[in-house]
Amino acid sequence: MRYLIRFLRPYIKECIFAPLFKLFEAVLDLLVPLVMTAIIDEGIAKEDLSFILWMGALLLGFAVVGVVIAITAQFFAAKAAVYFQTDVKHALFKHIIRLDAASQDKVGSATLITRMTGDINQVAASVNWSLRLFLRSPFIVFGAMIMAFIIDVKAALLFVVLIPVLSVIVYICLRVTIPLYKNVQKRLDKVLLRTKENLAGVRVIRAFLRQKTEEESFENENETLLTEQLHVGRIASLMNPLTLLIVNSALIFLIYVGGVRVEIGELTQGQVVALINYMSQILVELIKFADVIIIVNKSLACADRIREVFELQEGEYSDLLSSNTDKNTKLGVSETNTSDETEIDVALACEGMSFSYPGSKKNALDGVDLNVKTSESLGIIGGTGSGKTTLLSLILKYYDVSEGRLDIFDKSINEWSPDILRKKIGYVPQRSVLFSGTIRSNLAWGNESASDEKMWEALRIAQAEEFVKEKDGLDTVVEAGGRNFSGGQRQRLCIARALVKNADIYVFDDSFSALDTATEATLRTQLSEYVNKVKATLVIVSQRIASVKGADHILVLEDGQAVGYGKHDELLESCEVYREIDRIGGDGS
Repeated sequence: MRYLIRFLRPYIKECIFAPLFKLFEAVLDLLVPLVMTAIIDEGIAKEDLSFILWMGALLLGFAVVGVVIAITAQFFAAKAAVYFQTDVKHALFKHIIRLDAASQDKVGSATLITRMTGDINQVAASVNWSLRLFLRSPFIVFGAMIMAFIIDVKAALLFVVLIPVLSVIVYICLRVTIPLYKNVQKRLDKVLLRTKENLAGVRVIRAFLRQKTEEESFENENETLLTEQLHVGRIASLMNPLTLLIVNSALIFLIYVGGVRVEIGELTQGQVVALINYMSQILVELIKFADVIIIVNKSLACADRIREVFELQEGEYSDLLSSNTDKNTKLGVSETNTSDETEIDVALACEGMSFSYPGSKKNALDGVDLNVKTSESLGIIGGTGSGKTTLLSLILKYYDVSEGRLDIFDKSINEWSPDILRKKIGYVPQRSVLFSGTIRSNLAWGNESASDEKMWEALRIAQAEEFVKEKDGLDTVVEAGGRNFSGGQRQRLCIARALVKNADIYVFDDSFSALDTATEATLRTQLSEYVNKVKATLVIVSQRIASVKGADHILVLEDGQAVGYGKHDELLESCEVYREIDRIGGDGS
């Protein structure tokens, strides 16, 4: 929790005023029993009606002032909690989207969603409750004990025994439940993961008639979560009845002893009523404090999970960004287009490069060598699982190379900051991803300052111009995920988005798979003309020879191994895997 306290610093005023006003309210609450004592011992005992009315008006004034103070305290506490929640969510989301793929794989998307929503909401609720009650409740408890000493020292000794006993109960509950709440949150992650997988693969589940199996799996995960929640709930629920038992037992003892001492004249009736009121205040406040403890327990587990995400590669990107800007300038690598820099010769080079995913003993790529000069094109071909997308992930610096060397524009990949490197790459992923908005807003992802002419040129090259004009042009609405477009249309819009960007390297990860042969052929021709015009490097990943046969260099991958490298004609003669792809129809014919 201490890690997240920094997000409360801008709201220090609210964090001071909220508990301060609650303390004012607590002072009024502690004065009420004294007024009641005066009413009983002075007003009722002496039948002084004017005194009773005056004291009653004083109590009414306490009530009105108390309501105003309580509302003011709630305002400050709620404001601090809501703004704290907003700032943490913004910071966490900003951090998550800048994490490399390895870090995201380590945590998992399902638990990231839980931590972005449920965990932060729980911590914010804890902040709200703590600002209002974490000081008020102990103040009332110890204040009531002090007031009891003012009324009668002998009776107050009961308070001295009562408060430590209750504190021990709260402490034991705290120690036992915090680890259990952490387990509950982990189980919740698994339920969310199962839900996410089922929703994403609902069509596959139906196609293979796996509904019953998946329902049973979800039921098992949910039952485990329920069992964990019931276990921790049972332990936490013991706090209130134990508190009530002890306080009410003390209250019975106080009434008995107080009645005896009133009879012998050691206490007045008003003093006994005041002591009972203070005992009741302790009871109420301890119940509230128990609720706060339960909420804080949950929030501590949640805060620890949020901290774990923040600590993943914290500070890496800002450091790299600042340290590499001067290096890029010295090397002739600008943040715009580097193709005009004559000293940059090699756009992409690998030497003995290997890579294995975290936790895997086997290399996903092993001993890859290639050399692609600026303005040349590279085709990467191979079967499913051969390592094509993995190689692109290394080029985009989603992962770090395990062994060997990977250079981009004559500079090691390790010297590039992800921000600057990705500004130089126009990337079309294997899965076409569009965002809710318009076609214009989606194309602007590649270049926010792009003109309409630039966007239409990109749409024309991507063979998307015709269907965009048939709709509402650049202002055509794009629904979430681009679900109002077909697969081929989404793919062409993603290609256009990459082309709008003034990139030095254009990377297409099997990005023509949803296109028919004629459309793909036209697109490839116009794409080649465009990259030659802007002197950019082109990287195309495909399982079809037709998509890569015109490239200056072709890399053939099989099970992570580079089994061929050269031009189309050379590979037909020298590479068995390439010939096999060609023989079984890998040319798309």
